Amino acid sequence: MLKVLIPTIMLFPTIWLTPSKYTWPATLAHSLFIATVSLSWLNSTAMSGWTAMNKLMALDPLSTPLLVLSCWLLPLMILASQNHMCTSALSRQKLYISLLTSLQVFLILAFSATELIFFYVMFEATLIPTLILITRWGNQAERLTAGTYFLFYTLAGSLPLIVALLYLQKTVGSLSLITLGFTPTIPMNTTADKMWWVGCLLAFLVKMPLYGVHLWLPKAHVEAPIAGSMVLAAVLLKLGGYGMIRMMSTLEPLTKELSYPFIVLALWGVIMTGSICLRQTDLKSLIAYSSVGHMGLVAGGILIQTPWGLSGSIILMIAHGLTSSALFCLANTNYERTHTRTMLLARGTQMVLPLMATWWFFATLANLALPPLPNLMGELMIISSLFSWSQPTILLTGLGTLITAGYSLYMFLMTQRGPIPPHMLAVEPSHTREHLLITLHILPLLLLVAKPSLIWGWPL
Repeated sequence: MLKVLIPTIMLFPTIWLTPSKYTWPATLAHSLFIATVSLSWLNSTAMSGWTAMNKLMALDPLSTPLLVLSCWLLPLMILASQNHMCTSALSRQKLYISLLTSLQVFLILAFSATELIFFYVMFEATLIPTLILITRWGNQAERLTAGTYFLFYTLAGSLPLIVALLYLQKTVGSLSLITLGFTPTIPMNTTADKMWWVGCLLAFLVKMPLYGVHLWLPKAHVEAPIAGSMVLAAVLLKLGGYGMIRMMSTLEPLTKELSYPFIVLALWGVIMTGSICLRQTDLKSLIAYSSVGHMGLVAGGILIQTPWGLSGSIILMIAHGLTSSALFCLANTNYERTHTRTMLLARGTQMVLPLMATWWFFATLANLALPPLPNLMGELMIISSLFSWSQPTILLTGLGTLITAGYSLYMFLMTQRGPIPPHMLAVEPSHTREHLLITLHILPLLLLVAKPSLIWGWPL
């Protein structure tokens, strides 16, 4: 654990003590080194349970892929941010990279925590750097509103969680994830017990986000800078799914009755957010709403509590993290050239940037779950486990996948095809940095096809 955590903390002196002209290359090289070292964790994803343990942190096959994804994302965020940050004052550039690094430290501690209160503290700590990123470096005048939405939705959802955890500590006597699985289940019959069940899950359902408590996400995504959008889509939403999987084992007797309304909301959200995507004019907003739809499938897969559902959820979380982050990077390359996110005003870029159109094509196909990508594997596992749990769910999931294919193709055609608008005649060519950035998103997706057992977690 410490072989990654200590170099990540040492990024702070690297950022602030490096000469100004080497700040970006040095931090990029340092973070790429950390990301490469973190890949060694994937060796230990055997079914033997916990590894790399100390008193507070440990790895298991559920947290390992999410930790590697968090470490992999930091160099990509630095690569993506370099162009639009280069005009800022040097101290602001260094503060920006420091916030991204602090976010990675909190995420490593959250995903590797073996104690639930420690996990809760780190879960909440990720709010602070993300909020500063949105409110200080956001694009538009509404960034303060977006930050307020983000803060209050997440805080309002997570306050019942701390009460629920303290009650669990009082009842069971321990909040260690290693021992909680072996504690005898408590008979829970009263209304207060049902409220406790909702309190335990509400924070994670808001974070995912579940349809109905999702309004903070499109605002936060649209207003955030590129690195904020990337880390929100790729990792912070996954904190919700990870927390749900961890908490589910302690909530067992009540889940089979109480989860019905949440499963219905999640699957209805897949259709509703897909339909919203079909009528979006804002590119970043479309990608943000598509994240809500995909996370709805993940929530459904986790709540039905079957091994296939859980494995499919983990696979879809990792695959969606890479895909949506790539889509936000592509949307940012468009925005840097056209200075608009409205798709009608930035059409026909295939004629101007043909190689970038190829990346758009790959990312769009990954978003609509083309075989043999992990996105399809995760979706099929969740859909088949939902179908075996209740056959009418095939209507909702089938319609949801159709709509997903529809809005993905709509997004591709609107941004790449058609006549070039007259105001787009002088477009800056694409850079090697941007192609490297998208390659580092798409390549892991393609490599995971060869060995999906790295990310399907512990249930199978």
